[in-house]
Amino acid sequence: MIDFEDVKEEAAPGRGPRSRALLRRLPLLLLLVVLLSNSACALLSPPQLPTIPTPIPPPPAAIDFDTLELVTNPNSSTLSPAIDPDILTLVNNVSRQQLFGYVQTLEGFGTRHSLSETQRPDFGVGAARTWISDEFNRVGGGRLQVTTDDFTLNYNGLVSSQQNIVATLPGIGTYPGVIVLAAHYDSRNLDIADGFSLAPGANDNASGVAALIEAARLLSSRSWNQTIMFIAFASEEQGTHGSFHFVQQAMLGGQQFDAVFNMDIVGGRPGIPQSLRIFALGPDTSPSSQVARYLRYVGGMYMPTFPVDIQQTLDREGRYSDHREFINAGVGAVRMTESVEDVDVQHTSRDTSDRLDYDYLAKVTQLNVATIASLAGAPGRPAAPTITQMADPGAYLLTWSPDPQATGYALSFRPVDSYDYPLFQFVNAADAGNVAITGLNPAQRYYVSMGALDANGRLSFFSEETLIGP
Repeated sequence: MIDFEDVKEEAAPGRGPRSRALLRRLPLLLLLVVLLSNSACALLSPPQLPTIPTPIPPPPAAIDFDTLELVTNPNSSTLSPAIDPDILTLVNNVSRQQLFGYVQTLEGFGTRHSLSETQRPDFGVGAARTWISDEFNRVGGGRLQVTTDDFTLNYNGLVSSQQNIVATLPGIGTYPGVIVLAAHYDSRNLDIADGFSLAPGANDNASGVAALIEAARLLSSRSWNQTIMFIAFASEEQGTHGSFHFVQQAMLGGQQFDAVFNMDIVGGRPGIPQSLRIFALGPDTSPSSQVARYLRYVGGMYMPTFPVDIQQTLDREGRYSDHREFINAGVGAVRMTESVEDVDVQHTSRDTSDRLDYDYLAKVTQLNVATIASLAGAPGRPAAPTITQMADPGAYLLTWSPDPQATGYALSFRPVDSYDYPLFQFVNAADAGNVAITGLNPAQRYYVSMGALDANGRLSFFSEETLIGP
């Protein structure tokens, strides 16, 4: 802007009176020119109606992958998945003694073969399923809804009544997805149809049922956003009949399952590697791979010395377990099995409780408690964001409807040649819903997904992945 007083003072020196008088009249002359100009424009143009200003939406939050930070929010680096002290308390309260007692009790029924005794209170599959049901009620303290899922097994012309034992811990949130922790409780010896001989099945699979009940004891002491089902399946050894019946009935009823964790032969033994095999049917974009990826990530936070070894296959060669029935129904499910099996004792009378490593079994239980508590305690699984490519190479716009319960989101841009999550990019709730991504490698293809975070650092299950890139 021009200050005419300054112009006058600077021009005055060295000028005559006439020049100075002209300068004094200069503001008036310019004002007259402006007025005449406006009048002329008014004569040439129609009158303008007043307009209501259009509000300009705030620019999207921008993430620059070159600097790995949220450009519009310098404090967003403090938002990340974290160890929740309350979940850590539950993890640390896993009881080795309880696990030992559960395995010994199940072993004490002699056999839990699907075709074994059902009327005796101290022997056979009938006594075992009654005890499991009673134990769920006991450890749940009234918070678990314990039911039976009844079905008929017809195996080689032998017909028997079977029961899956289902203990449900209802979630307090509105998100409908259910998390399942499962283990089969039946046992067998080398003769798959022998319902009379001893089949203690300590590792296969009293170990899984022990971890199941102990996890139910601890997790039912709290309230969680999502519903958790603890399921002891029957008739797995004859071909996953129990899980087949349960899944068919649940899917017909419209049940939504987010993730299934199936424990089968997890007792360990002294000297084996301190790690856990996870069988997750590929490819790396499959629902089961998403479950395995989440398990390894959260497990790495709470159990860094007990790594997860992911095998991208349904199961060991020629083997199976109850997770396959969920996979067949399109649900993400994994099988957990000890790092090295002793196949010489499986399905024999030598599969006894004294062979197990209860420190190992405790770690398996802790891994499940941490993972399921994080899932169930976090906000619900978000829907996949809408992704629009922007003009600049390697730039994308992500839009979604934020969850009021979420304090932020973890964005995952997983390169197509990588199985695990890369470094997350974090968005606080104030910036969520409209985020511009820059700095991606324009020549790289990525699978994009996101998880929701709560104030305690608990991370939800990730959305379905979307492929972007060339």
